Amino acid sequence: MIDQLIKHRSRLLCIGFGIMYFWFGALKFFPGLSPAEALAKATLDKLTLGLIPSNISYTMLAIWEVTIGIFMLLNMPKRWIIYITILHLLFTFTPLFLLPEATFSDPIYSLTLVGQYIIKNVALIFALLFIAPAEK
Repeated sequence: MIDQLIKHRSRLLCIGFGIMYFWFGALKFFPGLSPAEALAKATLDKLTLGLIPSNISYTMLAIWEVTIGIFMLLNMPKRWIIYITILHLLFTFTPLFLLPEATFSDPIYSLTLVGQYIIKNVALIFALLFIAPAEK
């Protein structure tokens, strides 16, 4: 059994990413359902300098996440989907700089639950690098 899991670990990681991204993205289509809604909207407002209404940027984020999820679940070509997923994950770190009051406690090195939620994305980036196809 372990041999089979090891043999299919890349596919299993893609399925895990697919479920996570599809689910988190789909929640964003229903106001008030995503626990990350307030944080995401506040971050998007700061990133876009308020030039894009938050309902539009938030819907675009939902589409981005659902698309990643679908492509991961359908085992689409990995290279570009991994790149856009890593880009998404890099953007998830922006609240650490844009909204430090939401991500850090006192003292500054103590993370809030939101901050911990963001920092765990380091592991997700490394997992994506693990499943990335080798250069040819």
